[in-house]
Amino acid sequence: MRIVVAIPTLGRSEQLALLLAHLERQTRPPDEVVVSAPDATHVEIPPIGRFRVVPVFGRKGLTAQRNTALEHAGGRFDLITFLDDDFVPADDYLERVEAGFAEHPDFAVIMGHAVIDGARNAGVDWQEATAALAEAKAAPAAPEIADHVGAYGCNMSIRTACIGDLRFDERLVLYGWQEDIDFTSQLRARGRVVGISSIVGVHLGLKAGRVSGVRFGYSQVVNPVYLIRKGTVPASFALPLMARNIAANIVRSLRPEPYVDRRGRLRGNLLAMAHVVTGRIEPEYILRI
Repeated sequence: MRIVVAIPTLGRSEQLALLLAHLERQTRPPDEVVVSAPDATHVEIPPIGRFRVVPVFGRKGLTAQRNTALEHAGGRFDLITFLDDDFVPADDYLERVEAGFAEHPDFAVIMGHAVIDGARNAGVDWQEATAALAEAKAAPAAPEIADHVGAYGCNMSIRTACIGDLRFDERLVLYGWQEDIDFTSQLRARGRVVGISSIVGVHLGLKAGRVSGVRFGYSQVVNPVYLIRKGTVPASFALPLMARNIAANIVRSLRPEPYVDRRGRLRGNLLAMAHVVTGRIEPEYILRI
């Protein structure tokens, strides 16, 4: 199988360079890496010897940048692996992804397991990530397979034959928020969307390059409602997710974590709820906030 790794990036050129250098450690190197950015100022490419790195430039925003990478890849590859620029894969990550698709022709999407997810806390540095990966290698997880509504976009691999003309929804602007679930949930009609516990990495959860608290809080409400109406994400998944986020913002706004703008998120939640009540469901409204 031919594998392309696609990395959308914005404002993290040093982190991108670290990740590209780290990918040279893969036991099964990618056939190509596509770095998708708004322009060259966001891209730093170190000397790479084991695979080709191609920067592609286009519209700013996660969904748009993912689509730019898809357009570049075309039909030249069997698998496309999307990695966030702050996701650090284990050295056998792509080897295990390839094996998973080869052994299970009914798989459309494979999601790996983040042994640490810094998006859920203050974040993880590179040294903590490599230590966690070394620990995971010393005590490998059993290869459990679980079906999912959709995949976590920080690390997801897709059988390109299943994609066809499907693209990420560019109405989910800037950071996207649930654009990964929207896209991969539609692929369940073409194959299974699974997580495999033995395919591991660490999500650093860097805070640089993310949207403001108010914008993110608005997306936490409007995007799930939009996707329910669109018919790509079931209400049984989207509504509890939205409720948990609103509840967390209410409770933690009393004593916010230093790395999360809880009060900004809550203001965004309230504005979005007011819009939803009046029938105004526009994910792109955050561009006006």
